Amino acid sequence: MSSDNIKVNFEKEILCFHSCQKAAENGDEKAMVTLANCYKNGEGTEKNLEKAFYWYQKAAENGDENAMNNLANNYRNGDGTEKNLEKAFYWYQKAAEYGNEKAMNNITLCYYNGDGTEKNLEKAFHWCQKAAENGNEKSMIILSDFYHKGVGTEKNLEKTFYWCQKAAENGDEKAIFNLAFFYYKGEGTEQNLEKALYWWQKAAENGDEEIMNVLANCYYHGRGTEKNLEKAFYWWQKAAERGDICAMNYLANCYYNGEVTEKNLEKAFYWYQKGAENGDKKAMNYLGICYHIGEGTEKNLEKAFYWYQKGAENGDYNAMNNVADYYYTGMGIEKDLEKAFYWYQRAAENGNGDAMDGLANSAENGSKDAMNALAFCYGNEEEIKRNPEKAFYWYQKAAENGICYEDGEGTEKNLEKAFYWYQKAAENESEGAMIMLAKCYFIGEGTEKNLGKAIHLYQKAAEKNNISAMNFLSLCYKNGKGTEKDLEKAFYWLRKVLENSEINYKDEYVLCNECERPHINYPWFEKCDECKQPYTDYYWCKQCNFKRFQQDFLKWTSKNEFIDEFIQEAQLNAKNSYEVLEWIPYNSLSSINYHDKGGFSEIHKAVWLDGPINSWDFNKQQWSRWKFQTGYEVILKTLNNSSSLNSKFMNEFTSGIPPFNCEAHDHDLILDICKGSRPKIIKNTPKCYVDLMEKCWDSNPSNRPTIMELEYKVSEWIRYINEYYRLNKNGSHEYKVSNIDDKLKNDMLEFIKADNIPVHEQLHEQANIFHPQAYYISRNFTEMIAEVIAKNDTECFDEYMI
Repeated sequence: MSSDNIKVNFEKEILCFHSCQKAAENGDEKAMVTLANCYKNGEGTEKNLEKAFYWYQKAAENGDENAMNNLANNYRNGDGTEKNLEKAFYWYQKAAEYGNEKAMNNITLCYYNGDGTEKNLEKAFHWCQKAAENGNEKSMIILSDFYHKGVGTEKNLEKTFYWCQKAAENGDEKAIFNLAFFYYKGEGTEQNLEKALYWWQKAAENGDEEIMNVLANCYYHGRGTEKNLEKAFYWWQKAAERGDICAMNYLANCYYNGEVTEKNLEKAFYWYQKGAENGDKKAMNYLGICYHIGEGTEKNLEKAFYWYQKGAENGDYNAMNNVADYYYTGMGIEKDLEKAFYWYQRAAENGNGDAMDGLANSAENGSKDAMNALAFCYGNEEEIKRNPEKAFYWYQKAAENGICYEDGEGTEKNLEKAFYWYQKAAENESEGAMIMLAKCYFIGEGTEKNLGKAIHLYQKAAEKNNISAMNFLSLCYKNGKGTEKDLEKAFYWLRKVLENSEINYKDEYVLCNECERPHINYPWFEKCDECKQPYTDYYWCKQCNFKRFQQDFLKWTSKNEFIDEFIQEAQLNAKNSYEVLEWIPYNSLSSINYHDKGGFSEIHKAVWLDGPINSWDFNKQQWSRWKFQTGYEVILKTLNNSSSLNSKFMNEFTSGIPPFNCEAHDHDLILDICKGSRPKIIKNTPKCYVDLMEKCWDSNPSNRPTIMELEYKVSEWIRYINEYYRLNKNGSHEYKVSNIDDKLKNDMLEFIKADNIPVHEQLHEQANIFHPQAYYISRNFTEMIAEVIAKNDTECFDEYMI
């Protein structure tokens, strides 16, 4: 611009200033704002922030919204007046309420940061949304961020993308940058690499050096476009010239390797040096290489070591290895094997293969430090994938080293170090180390006692077919150590032991009562004499017994197809002796006596001469039966060819007496049940069973036990009761079942006591006269409900909870 033009413009500014001054002094609001702008920017007069503040205040007090926003800015920044955030907030709020979108954006920031008012993210979001909807570009990108992070509103990636796109289309550089990444990652929109590249290109053309580097990588790797090395080089060069450190390193590599451009070691050295001086650790190492070899500059070992060391101190593992080499050989520096080992270890921990080779030489010569360092180094996931054999070898060495620390072999005893090396080895799938680490957790050696972690490690080792882990895991499940007691899982793992070992286990695997440490004492779980496979339960081979039951089907019949099928299915699915059902021929019963009527049947009592099946006697090739009691008392039902042989019979079959047998089964009973009425509990029922039954009746469903809990509890009772009778076949009742807690012991004795009550006493308790309206066959439920509604106000149902 010529001096004449400058003079003309200056004269225009002066004229404008004077005309605005006159208009402002005459009360023109817009002139006041313009005059304030002249004083603020020094246009047509000398810059004077106090006078600018004065005229903004005058215009604001006269209702000009732009003046209100500018006045608030003066209070916020302390321009022409003392800084006052409360007054700034006041005037931003006034301007925002007048509809000024800039003020709306500014009040957003006040609420967000708590400037001049209490922090309130919901109000920040409200004003930001208002400003964005009124076209404020800055608010659009802020609103996008709010939706992305869930600030003052719920997180919403679609709206994040929408407002980011709006801001980008209005030229906001940050929005352009973000929009490209949303397209690249597919956040809030479908992934679209071409559109990502388009917006990166826009950002790069706007001068964003970081995006220039990203764009160069897209062209180099062919992401969202065809691979184009020339364009990659172009954008790396542009970014490097604008100060992007990563781009400097990429550009140096291009010159060093002659990729995309002619090889030029001097330019490579120049850009490595620029990158290194700006803090790039890789560039520091490469610069060291240039000095070491003398490429692009004169060879200089002292400078090479200097830059290697700078790179190593900044975390570059290749530089660490190079520093170690210098210390090891005394090249460019005084030889120092301790420092060499230190840097080899640091480099190896980060996965440098050359450093690992250096450590391996020391380790093979007996250095425990080197062994431990290598074990740690091979913990790197990539190294395990590349060298699984080496990883296993050195972790095995480390685990052995842990044993040395535990036993004090060749070193001072140190349980913490033993624990550390067991842990490192276990993390890399050494099952032996898992066992040792589990033991540490189980008894609290070298770390705090943690039974849960012990169980987890035993489980991992057991899944790798480690027999010791299987044994101990079975023990933990059996005794409820570190986990819930689960006899099925205990048996499962002991069966796995038998499948994976030729050892003949005799006694039970238990914990010492004093120290709670394991000692071997294996159980009565043996192998079937016929198929040589482990028993599926106590002296029970389901596979072989399945065949035996099938072969016996022709030897008996109830002459009722339904009953035959029901019994046969139970026999074929029986996992143990107490799940077996049998048809008892009449001639196998004695002392049959009529007792009373019950439901749709007559009740009789009798003695079963043979008794129920216990197990298969392989030597005699016949079923062995419960012989330790004198006879086996049973209750009989006379069905009288009833057509009502349905699931209700099955329920009565297991409970012994139908529920509510003395009451009319009408609508009153329905309502009573809803209110909490329950069947009468039979005398002599074990208390533990009563407690469990009452839990099942709880009016709050969440308090009732699950089917799994019921199955576990009942199975536990049956197992220990069977074990009691097995151990007391000679009639003695003094032998105590081992490994049973007091609660379970008391439960078992309650059942045994109830079992010894004569049948006639039990029947006497149950011998109630059945109500003539006690129905145990299905009826039309709709009719019953209609009857209830007819006789009761339907609102009364609100109080009933089932």
